Parts: sequence; structure tokens; C-alpha cells
Amino acid sequence: MVDFDVDLFVLGAGSGGTRAARIAAGHGAKVAVAEEFRTGGTCVVRGCVPKKIMVIASRFHDAFDDAAGYGWTLKTRPEFSWPTLVAAKDKEIARLSELYAKNLERSGVTQYASRAVLEDEHTVRLADGKAVRAKNILIATGGHPVAPHIPGAELAISSNEAFDLKELPRRILIVGGGYIALEFACLFDRLGAEVTLVHRGEKILRGFDEDLRDELMLALAAQGITLKMNNTVARIEKAADDCRKVTYVSGDDDEFDVVFFATGRAPNTSGLCLEKAGVHLRENGAVKVDAASRTNVPHIFAVGDVTDRVNLTPVAIREGHALADTVFGGKEWTADHSLVATAVFTTPEIGTLGITEQQAREDLRPIDIYKSRFRSLKHTMTRRQERTYMKLVVDAKSDKVLGVHILGEDAGEMIQLAAVAVGMGATKADFDRTVAVHPSAAEELVTMRDKIHVPNPGGAI
Repeated sequence: MVDFDVDLFVLGAGSGGTRAARIAAGHGAKVAVAEEFRTGGTCVVRGCVPKKIMVIASRFHDAFDDAAGYGWTLKTRPEFSWPTLVAAKDKEIARLSELYAKNLERSGVTQYASRAVLEDEHTVRLADGKAVRAKNILIATGGHPVAPHIPGAELAISSNEAFDLKELPRRILIVGGGYIALEFACLFDRLGAEVTLVHRGEKILRGFDEDLRDELMLALAAQGITLKMNNTVARIEKAADDCRKVTYVSGDDDEFDVVFFATGRAPNTSGLCLEKAGVHLRENGAVKVDAASRTNVPHIFAVGDVTDRVNLTPVAIREGHALADTVFGGKEWTADHSLVATAVFTTPEIGTLGITEQQAREDLRPIDIYKSRFRSLKHTMTRRQERTYMKLVVDAKSDKVLGVHILGEDAGEMIQLAAVAVGMGATKADFDRTVAVHPSAAEELVTMRDKIHVPNPGGAI
């Protein structure tokens, strides 16, 4: 008989790890968690939550400006304080982190404020030398930002540091074309910084619907964000007044107060000694798992960004919940990665679900495309020319809605509800017979009638 100290030891107290720990403990398992930074993980501490707080703060810029169109007169010019926002954000993050820790405590989970590594396939070693024998082990250590290997890269910041800058930069260069780069570009722009975004590709948001990519680029440019496409940074040097001189691969240069790399993230597996347990990794360092989040070692699992599957907080939570139910609750199920709605909290924001038009064409299936581009009622009374864009991708044979793509205010809220319908297999006819809520932007999702039929999906868009 082998004696174990715990039934489950979790490395990492982020969204996926804490969910797995709490559910497992609820099933009667003896559980321990180790976290070397702050309970809550990337999402709570330096990801989704603080970023959304700053996005909301930035949108007051538009609200103050829009108010004039509705009869409001601001007697004094609104003033923004970056230190006040950062302090308020820190207070809320501390509250949430403490809440996560208390929930683990209430669930009976033992918590270690320590880094943990594997010593063998059943032994976890803490930073103070303490060894814990675990019947099962869960790797839930998340990911971290990565920077390109160029001269002066150490002079730039990542999303980790962006939340805690001492002051709002006057001029900021954001490097990247993914959702993190774009969200920060929009929020810094509205908070008062001069924003330049440089991206090596021709378009932003690779993998998103082409029309969404085009529409968002037009919106960003209209807001005054400088877009440098088909370009990137070759080197960074110190300049006068603690500024950063940036030289692009195109040969031209410029100076900024802050250079911000948003050029991707990598799994946190380095230094965990996973090789001592024989755990297999993918080429990019991600833990290799099956659909049940199990590694090649039967009692070692991994969930969340460390597996580099669908790197979204709600997905990590479902993976952790499914794992705990399956291993400790006698309820076997797996997280479904096939139809995941997501939002990009740019301004205007994006909500997207299912396949894109390009993907449907590459799959060689006949499709019907429905599009709508309009100025919402709200902005008929304001000075902004912002447009809302919506698109449905429909299977021409079955009439099932395969994709929903939205750009505009509250797109993230709309796509969440659309995901319920599409997940249940809704057809375009189901959308059509749904009575519209009027006047609303969302009603366009059930009133679009003009279609573009694509009988030869192999053709170009």
C-alpha cells in the first residue's frame, strides 16, 4: 500500500486550478494547492478583470462626449487621473484574490503560498523543501507574455507591467495584432495617450472573420490610432528624458515614452521539472493532454493555458470542473472546445462564435451569408460615426447557423446569448421567427433577410 498525503495536488491557483480544487474537495477528496504569486491567476490579477476595469474606465471618454447630443452640458472639462484608476483597480483585485483564497479555505483545500515543482510522478516539492505525496497531480500554471528576441527588448513592457505604470504615457507603441494588443490600444487611446500600433501582418486579429478584421481596422484608424502594418520593431534604445527610440524593420524610427510588447504568450512549464515525472510536452512547451485533460502519465493532468488549447478563462474553468467530476465525483464528462463564444473588448468591441466565412469556404461547403452594417440609434444623436456590423454564416443545405460575428457596442453581451441558440443547433429560420426587441441593435440578428449565396465555396471572398 502506498501512502499519499493528498488525493489531489494542484500547481497553480488560477481559474482552472481553483475550480478543480474546490469541486474535487466537494466530492470528498483531500486537496492541496500551491501558488507562488497571488491566488486568482492571470485572469483575476493581471488579465481579464483588471483589463476590463480599464476598458470600462476608458469608455467614459465617449460617454462624456456623447452626452452633449442628448442635452447634457458639462460645466467643467472632465479630468482623468491614472493613479486613481490604478489604486481602485488594485483594491478590487485584492478583494477578488482574497475571495478566491477564502473560497478554497471554505472548501477545505490546503493552500501553500509557494512555488512547487515535481520530484517524481507522485511527489511535489515546495520552495521550503517540504515534500507532499499526491495520488493525483494537476498542472494549472497558466502562461506568460513573451517578447521578441531583438536588441533592447528589455526596455519594453508586457501586459504584466501595463496595469501598474506609475503614470499614463503620453506616447505609447504597442507591438502586436492580437486581442491583447488591440484592447490596450483602445483603452490607452481613450484615456489620453497617443497610440501607435505596429503589426507584422497585413491585418489584425488573425483567424477572425475577414469582415470583422476590416471593420475594426477602419474604426481604429478613425479614432486616431496610428496603424503601422506589415512592419515591426527591429531594435529599441534609450533616448533622452527616459524615452525609448524605436527603429522599425522598415528602417524608419520614432520615440515613445513606453513600448509595449503584446506579441503572444507561452505556457508556464519551464522549471517545473515535469521531465522527472515523465510528462510529455508539445514543441511550444505546452503540456500534452487528451480530451479528458490527462497527460501521458495517467494520474497527472493539466488544464487551462498551460495546455495551449483554447486559452480562455471560462474554458479553463470548465476543464477543471470536468476533471474533478470525472476523477473524484463519478460523473465523467469533458469540456467541449468545438463551439466557444469569445469577445474582444476593443472599442467598438467584437463578439464572435463559430466558423468564419473563410473557414466555411475552405471546408468546401455551400453557405449563405447575411450581413448588416448600420449606425445605431444611440449614435444618431452623437457626433460619432461609429457603425455596428453583424454577420451570420449559414449552412445552405441544413439552414443551421454556423457562425455569428458582431462588431459594435455590447457585442460581447450579445454573443453570449447567441451562443445558447447556436449551441442548440438553431437554424436561420429559428432566428427569423424570433420576434425582434425594438429598438435595439441586437434585433438585427433576427431581422436580416438579404443573403449572399456561395454555391462555389472554393472561390475567393
